[in-house]
Amino acid sequence: MLLHIPSVLASGPLDTVRKLLANASFVDGKLSAGAAAKRVKNNEELDKRAQQMDMLNNIIMSSLVQHPVYRSGALPLHVAAPYYARYTPGMSYGDHLDDPIMGADGVLYRSDIAITLFLNDPVKYDGGELVIRTAFGSNEVKLPAGDAVMYPSSSLHHVNEVTRGERLVAVTWVQSLVRDPARRELLYELHQAREKLLKISPEAEETAQVNTAYMNLIRMWGDI
Repeated sequence: MLLHIPSVLASGPLDTVRKLLANASFVDGKLSAGAAAKRVKNNEELDKRAQQMDMLNNIIMSSLVQHPVYRSGALPLHVAAPYYARYTPGMSYGDHLDDPIMGADGVLYRSDIAITLFLNDPVKYDGGELVIRTAFGSNEVKLPAGDAVMYPSSSLHHVNEVTRGERLVAVTWVQSLVRDPARRELLYELHQAREKLLKISPEAEETAQVNTAYMNLIRMWGDI
């Protein structure tokens, strides 16, 4: 399931994020890549020691984790602190898969879901599309600033070469309560129907049935 998460960041916080990144130190993205990814990764990432890191994480994560589309689509159990990537002309990231297990210092998590949050407007750069391969073909994603896309980390994906301007994104990963992406998609669709029924017919028997089915499927498929 590819899920568009609109308006994760409003214009005010988004401006603050961009100002913080404009004055931050970036390093070669290959430094955080595994052996396979180093061959195809050509970008820059915010230095993990940057003094702006905590403020950036607080702004972005506080907005993301409260977003209703994120909560219902990801069913999050654990979410990682994001990394911040910059692409300038000539930079790209070839086809790759994200590591299945991530983390450090004894705190490990399964990367079920990847999330890319776009931090500058698409008119500010050419190229730089996130291309996600699915069973139904490739999907090019280039969203307005402040919007995000969520997709299974098991999907082969790449970032097209930037030919003009600068592409800025924040990327994070989620371990979901529900490991299987097909089950997560069914639960998301059922959740949408449940929310609509709770608004228009909260006392109806059908509403109670859908609510019960949703809750018990999470109980059945939840993995904690």
